[in-house]
Amino acid sequence: MNRFFFALAFTIGLLCLSCQQESSTSNTRVSKLIIGYVPGFRGAIDTQTIAAEKVSILNYAFVDVKDSMAWLTNMATDTINFRNLVKLREKNPDLKIVISIGGWSWSENFSDAVLTPSSRKKFAETSVAIVEKYDLDGVDIDWEYPGFKGEDNVFRVEDRENFVLMFEALRKELDRLSEKTGKVQLLTTAVPCFSEFLEKNDMGGAAKYLDYVNLMAYDFYVAGPFAGHHSNLYHSESYEAEQSAHRAITEYVQQGVQKEKIVLGVPFYGRSWIMQTTDNHGINRAIESVARGGGYTFIRDSIMSKPGFVRYWDDKAKMPYLFNEEKKQLVAYDDEESLKIKCDYVIENNLAGIMFWQFASDPKGYLLDALNEKIAP
Repeated sequence: MNRFFFALAFTIGLLCLSCQQESSTSNTRVSKLIIGYVPGFRGAIDTQTIAAEKVSILNYAFVDVKDSMAWLTNMATDTINFRNLVKLREKNPDLKIVISIGGWSWSENFSDAVLTPSSRKKFAETSVAIVEKYDLDGVDIDWEYPGFKGEDNVFRVEDRENFVLMFEALRKELDRLSEKTGKVQLLTTAVPCFSEFLEKNDMGGAAKYLDYVNLMAYDFYVAGPFAGHHSNLYHSESYEAEQSAHRAITEYVQQGVQKEKIVLGVPFYGRSWIMQTTDNHGINRAIESVARGGGYTFIRDSIMSKPGFVRYWDDKAKMPYLFNEEKKQLVAYDDEESLKIKCDYVIENNLAGIMFWQFASDPKGYLLDALNEKIAP
């Protein structure tokens, strides 16, 4: 009997030790990228509101494309913003500052800019000239989207090939600058999650020249007759019908993009709709109209405290959402809980890190703090 109890005690001890180790591991911050967009298109940036020590890379949004050149549309404020952002290296010497070219409203001229070898060279040289002049750390391309109309873009079949050739030209110019300065220059891109993008573009070919691929795993529902989670990690009801971060990552890897280069994008804002019925609390159901969502600070501090709004958790999608039965209003967003799960996903799947849009949407830093609990930038 003594031997039995000794064995039992020993087994329990091992289990306790295992639990402690598991708990310790889960509480350990893992070194991964945290990339945040800063909205230079809004004018002067108050860099006092940017927690530089909590991020790896700042993507400056946006630089325009004009006459086959990277173009600073708001020269006066852009140049001041660059100087102030560079000063943030005093707080975080490892901080990288990258210009993001394009965006939804500034992608209309990409197709023309990269159409020929000479135009691609001009575009690459002017992009890198901005990086060099303001002592920055690289280029992020946010072409929304090659092969598609986007907001009101010029687009053509040749975009598929020229998308890759653009990165080749940029990589060449950035390498030239690196040789000159001895400083590593980054080349990244922001890309969507819908499958049609991968059908029309060669991301495997593009990835050969890229350091990171920032996956915009949000805005799954914006316009259209239906609404649901706009940034879900997994599908909620039907894998075949729904976009999700996991599905997109799987498809990008199948196209030849290395997991180690993929950065999972998350929104620091939510979207909202008035639904036609209260069925399923609005998830994947028909909408009546669009309502105001807003940044996460606003959602957490204002909407959540309003009468009638109840927080629900979709365990399949790993997402929270708010629903007001009386108003039939759905609010889709990420919160601290869902972001920590996404951080775990990034760690478990050996992805490069997390990207978020954008600082101004969560001025109190609720979500950035949540990311930093899991990831060390």
